[in-house]
This record gives sequence, structure tokens and C-alpha cells, in this order.
Amino acid sequence: MLAALYAGDQTFRLEQHPARLPGPGEVRLDVAYVGICGTDLHIKHGAMDRRVTIPAVIGHEMSGTVAAVGEGVRGWSPGDRVTVMPLEWCGRCPACVAGHQHVCHDLVFVGIDSAGAMQQSWTVPERLLVGLPPGLGLDAGALAEPVAVAVHDVRRGGVVPGERVLVVGGGPIGLLIACVAVAAGADVVVCEPNPYRRSIAVRLGLRAVDPADGEVPATLDTWTGGAGVDAAFEVSGSVAGLDTATSALRVRGRLIVVAIHSQPVPVDLFRVFWRELVLVGARVYERPDFEKAVKLLDEGVIPVAELISAVEPLDRVPAAFEALESGTGVMKVLIDCQAGQ
Repeated sequence: MLAALYAGDQTFRLEQHPARLPGPGEVRLDVAYVGICGTDLHIKHGAMDRRVTIPAVIGHEMSGTVAAVGEGVRGWSPGDRVTVMPLEWCGRCPACVAGHQHVCHDLVFVGIDSAGAMQQSWTVPERLLVGLPPGLGLDAGALAEPVAVAVHDVRRGGVVPGERVLVVGGGPIGLLIACVAVAAGADVVVCEPNPYRRSIAVRLGLRAVDPADGEVPATLDTWTGGAGVDAAFEVSGSVAGLDTATSALRVRGRLIVVAIHSQPVPVDLFRVFWRELVLVGARVYERPDFEKAVKLLDEGVIPVAELISAVEPLDRVPAAFEALESGTGVMKVLIDCQAGQ
């Protein structure tokens, strides 16, 4: 079977490997689609070399079908359509003992810290599997992981019907958060400088504003009657985006930090004090988030066709990364791992 390996120095190479037979408690999958995300771009640029064992098969957004099951596996059969929740936790650390396994102190993120899905055949522990409905396309199923991120973020943010919500950053995760928040009954504005991303937001029925035009504070003030928004999601990863989100909040509004700020950044703590703001971190997801994500995809709540910009075969992984990095007319790129087979 064919696999794409990150080889370091911003390069990938293709290799043929024998498919690994599933051991006890394992399932071998025929991988259908793998999504490329911002984390994968960070890996390509070497920002995560301390975690990735080079050469490495990466990829954690996926869909596929069960090809074979190992000894002791119950409830899964060849042909079942699945995705993978790519988290492995220790079960012993304080976070796990407290019931927060998804933020385990020693969390293994599959596809980063261990081998991922960018290969035609992938063998994983059965406990990672999440079933996909028979009528859901496998291309849509590959979005279950990022949708689960958005579901978790919105749940952590405590969004309820009728609230006004600001999403700062209109990339794939930002737009998914907006869609999930709308499904929860919120009124949503997306703040995004990229014209293409704003156009996608508008096509999704969202209001989108450009932070560069200088009118965002006045627009939000008019929208909220001067009160400020109930919740603001910081998805941009920028100091300017964090400032926009913080300043937009009402008294006791919630700031939900979704983006990874890899370096310490300034936060307007006077604003936090003055308006009694609530700061919430939101990281990855739990199994109920994954299951709800699959349900939203199956119900057509998530506009898959608008979000998937391109599908490339496995032997064009470098081109797929280049397309995503171009930032021009691209939202989500999938790798078709079975193309040509």
C-alpha cells in the first residue's frame, strides 16, 4: 500500500509498505479521505519536529471503511464506514482521573505524536473508531474531526439560543464554529480580513466584516445596541484578533480562546476586570463532541460542498499542501487515498 511521509525540511515522499494486519483489539482501515489542516502545515514547516518522528505518516482528519478486525474486536465488521477520534490518553494523570481525558497530561495526538492516516491502509485501536451513517459521503465524513473541534468550542463557550456571537478568524475552524453556533440558535458575525474567506462566510448565510475597514467596532455596537457580544471566539491566532474579541464583549461576556498562541501574548486584563469577562480555553474534543459532529454532518447542517475546495490523490500530497498554503481560493483540501486503485 502507498503512504505519504513527511520527511523533514518541508518535503514529503511516497513509499510502498505492506499493510499491517490488525492485532488484538485493533482494526485495519481502508482510508478513503484525509483532510489537511493548519496543524499539518505547521508540521510541514518543521514547527512540530520535536513531536513528530521523522519520517512520519501524518494526518488526523479522515474517513474510511473497516477492512479487517483483530482478535477480540466486537461491534465492527468489514465494510463499516468510520472515522477516527485521534486521541490516546494515559488514564492515570490528574486530568484523566478528573474525567478530562481529552486534555491528558501525557496525551498522544494520533497523526502527530504517532502514525496518522495519510496512507491507503491504517491499523488503529478499535477504541478510536466513531461510526459514520450509511448515507453520509466519505468526503463529508473526513470533516468529522474539525467539526468536532467546533462542537467542543461552542459547547465550552456555553452558547445558547438568541445570543450574539463574534467569531474572529474565518478559516475552516472559524467558519465551522460559526455554523455550529448558528445551529445552536445564535446570531453570528465573522471577522476576517481575507476576501475569499469572507465570501465563503456570506455564501453560508453569515454576516462577515473586514477588520481592515475600521468599521468593526461601530458595526458591532449597532448590532448589539451598545451592549457588546455575548461570546467571542478567538480563532485568528493573532494579537489583533485577540484584541478585537476582547473589546467586543459585553459585561460578563465570554472570551473563548481556540487558536494556538504558541508565544505569550498581551491580554487587556483591565477590560477583563472592568467588564467581569470570562476567559475560556477550548482544546480538541470529547467523544460526545465527535458523535454530535457526525450527526450535524448527516443532517446537512454543515455545508460540506462550500468548504471542500479541492480533492487530490495521494501521489499529489505536495501539490495539495501548496494549494492550501497559497491562501487563494482554497478553504479545505482533501487527499483521496484510494484514487486510481
